Amino acid sequence: MRALCCPLSDATITFRPVKLQKTLTSTALVFVMFFNVSGGAYGVEGIAGTVGPGLALLALIIVPLVWSLPETLIIGELASMLPEEGGYYRWVRRAFGEFWAFQNGWATWLYSLVDMALYPVLFNEYLKWFFPQIGSGSAWIVSLAVIWGAAAINLRGALPVGRVSIWAGSFVLFAFLALAVFAIPHAQHAPWKPFANPGTTAGAGFAVALSIVLWNYIGWDNASTVQGEVIDASRSYPRALMVALPLVTLSYFVPLLPALAASDGSAWKDGSWPAIAMQVTGGAGPFIASMIAFGGLVSALALFNALLLSYSRIPLAMAVDGLLPKALAQTDSRGTPRRAVLLSAVFYSVFVLVPFGKLVVADVLLYAIALMLEFGALIALRRREPELRGVFRIPTGTGGVILLAALPAIVLGVDIWLAIRDGDIARPSLIGAGIALAVGPAFYWGMRIKAPRG
Repeated sequence: MRALCCPLSDATITFRPVKLQKTLTSTALVFVMFFNVSGGAYGVEGIAGTVGPGLALLALIIVPLVWSLPETLIIGELASMLPEEGGYYRWVRRAFGEFWAFQNGWATWLYSLVDMALYPVLFNEYLKWFFPQIGSGSAWIVSLAVIWGAAAINLRGALPVGRVSIWAGSFVLFAFLALAVFAIPHAQHAPWKPFANPGTTAGAGFAVALSIVLWNYIGWDNASTVQGEVIDASRSYPRALMVALPLVTLSYFVPLLPALAASDGSAWKDGSWPAIAMQVTGGAGPFIASMIAFGGLVSALALFNALLLSYSRIPLAMAVDGLLPKALAQTDSRGTPRRAVLLSAVFYSVFVLVPFGKLVVADVLLYAIALMLEFGALIALRRREPELRGVFRIPTGTGGVILLAALPAIVLGVDIWLAIRDGDIARPSLIGAGIALAVGPAFYWGMRIKAPRG
């Protein structure tokens, strides 16, 4: 493991034009997706405390059906159709051209700045279970250690990232399975009781709660950016999606149901899984709680690690197209975009200082905007290039694809409507996301002036 933590010095690296190595297997891809989307049940416990156990479980059931399932089907066909490095950026470029591809990449990059700032903070929250005296200065140093530890693994290539994801995912799933097994004998009531917390309305917390549920089910397209490094990507990506979706859903419900049945879920808070484990697992409480807390450390690092793999390929693809400095369009002897990884890690090291905890609504909105462009790309490509097919294809016509894409769009519309009603937190997030998106076209034309065509 030590070798994964020590990147080679620049003197030993030979950079070359993009030359990728296919090293990610289907199993590794499943666990990279698992950490691109979920990372385990960490983060869902606060939903029950915000709106009530019954509403939380209902949202966690409905969202994968009307949001994740349509998304995985559409992303699966696109990934099978165009298994290229850069993934969704390439799909949008093929369908709508360079301008909209840039906006897709821009929205994703903004989303990643918010998203990636959360995981070092999550790491510190679970580290406090073992070392409660950690101060803010020490926490920032730990956050940098998480970021650059993940960067060191990524600099070794996609293969080590995949291996770390498999081991980390197996431990996290085992920890929550152990919690579930020891909590079952202590069940006292139906897990959905009380259904809603007193005072819960559409304008009092439900908008943020729905955004958190969506946040725990988004990211199925993230790993597409590394498809040039996946073995038999046209087949592997759709298959991995069909395994990862039920895996993620079960990873929430397996620990939630017995834990809610053995305690008062309406009192739960974010980051309280170790305390919940102490409460619901009887004599095994201290051991299970420590395992869950350690799993939180593992999950936070693995989340950052897998997402850095995915997000760092967007600067690579955009640099290949001349929209970012040409130096980013290079790989080392392992096929790793070393400079893109390092640039991403530098940005995340800065943004981890920004308090993004209340921007989950903006996080979901930015991701959804990029996702709608990807859905539109499949509809456009189906019409314009009907002969363009991969191994997997949704067994319906273009009209059926439009209906599938409409379901997540409706969910997004409901979330935005609820967010506008919930003005304390959600409305400023929406305004900030809108301003950030508006900068995208100006940034594109600025880069295009600096790097003209041809």
